[in-house]
Amino acid sequence: MHSLSAPTRRETVLLIFVFVSLLLFSRIGYDTTGIKFWDVDKSGASPAHTSALGESWRTRITWSSGHVPNTRVVSHVPGWTIFDNLFVLNGTVFVVTDFPSSIPDRLTITSTAVDIFNGEDAVNSRTPGDREMQIISTSQAQRLFGSSAESIDGVTWLVNDPPQFITHYYHWSAELFFGFWRTYSSLDTSIDEMGKSILPALRRIFFVHADGDHWRDYALMNQWVLRSAFPSLTTEYSYDWEDRATMGRPMMLDRVIFTDRAAAMHGHHFLSTGRTAAEPSALPGSAHWWSTIRANVIRVCGLDPNVVGDMAQTPVITYISRQEWGRRMLKQEDHERLVEELHKLRDLYGYEVNVVEMDKLSRAEQFELAARTTIMMGVHGNGLTSLVWMRPSPRATVMEFFFPGGFARDYEYTTRALGMVHYGFWGDEYFTSPDTPEQAYPPGFQGTSIPIDGAVVARLCHERLSLQ
Repeated sequence: MHSLSAPTRRETVLLIFVFVSLLLFSRIGYDTTGIKFWDVDKSGASPAHTSALGESWRTRITWSSGHVPNTRVVSHVPGWTIFDNLFVLNGTVFVVTDFPSSIPDRLTITSTAVDIFNGEDAVNSRTPGDREMQIISTSQAQRLFGSSAESIDGVTWLVNDPPQFITHYYHWSAELFFGFWRTYSSLDTSIDEMGKSILPALRRIFFVHADGDHWRDYALMNQWVLRSAFPSLTTEYSYDWEDRATMGRPMMLDRVIFTDRAAAMHGHHFLSTGRTAAEPSALPGSAHWWSTIRANVIRVCGLDPNVVGDMAQTPVITYISRQEWGRRMLKQEDHERLVEELHKLRDLYGYEVNVVEMDKLSRAEQFELAARTTIMMGVHGNGLTSLVWMRPSPRATVMEFFFPGGFARDYEYTTRALGMVHYGFWGDEYFTSPDTPEQAYPPGFQGTSIPIDGAVVARLCHERLSLQ
């Protein structure tokens, strides 16, 4: 039989320490309510629910009389606006402020979202009214909304465009998505070459005027870009927007990137370039602003953005051929001579040369090839959209072939916006910014007899690849 002895002083101290430690750890949780990615003025507003764990479960925002959260314009250029605390009721957007003069002209924020055509009547049909957006005071908001609104937390991208241009790889990846990220990334000017950013990921997209079948492109590239850039993203479409409207309840969106193509067309950058995505270039930003998106997209293809496209790698020349498309094609003999000259460069200098038709490659193969490419070339066309996955460097170059006298700024602007060099070609002549011609579409622009001098192209390639 063993007798029990009283605990020693040392054992008593250890027991007390263990007890206190357990008590403290039982009270510590992973409470994220104190983490702020940005300061949001809730003006006395409070969450409607708290879970049993003590963490905020916010489905509704409430406020006391006279304390409706104010809408804040975080950033704005025509067509591209970042709001905090933006309200929506019955499908109408409400900006709540007691200082209406601080809000940009409604014409530069939103539109009626009808299809875009030329002519005075068409322009007037896009002018927004109170059905699209209203700017109201806090007292008006109190009467209209009552004392609460449904909470839409995190970062939302509200696309107020018709499907007209969305369902096209260029207009999505190199224009709408391009402009969205240039706008949002202006809030983080420290983005580095590898794309590291402090910005919270996009939580959702509202396609206000497009259904689930009318934002995807025929080549299935749009959805790859979006899902690889933001894997956790959710999307809502026009019928979801209508569902929310018919509930008759106000909702408040924490942070919104509000984009509208027609509104962007009122900006002077658009007027000088013809590109709606040019407007956000007036905002602050890192020189590496696009690298976040590029890195995410090419990682899905199994590539390392730290290595791919680096100047230490063997230079890669990619010629995107359109010779089987039936329009906008080189003269066959000029196409053959160009390929011959590029192969001479390969044999003389060891460059990697690829002659491809993008529609014959898988999506992953297209992204992988573009990410490794140093010089991309081809006749004006959708295939050149892949330039957005190239890695900017002193050698990175895009060469675009036009019918003599013709010129379009689509890929020229996009190339320069990424910090690369663009050359346009008319046969054996070439030009680059700032000496670019006026935009023009002469007879022959869409034809099958576009001339190019392969020897001139090859010489310029070697000059570009000789840069240190």
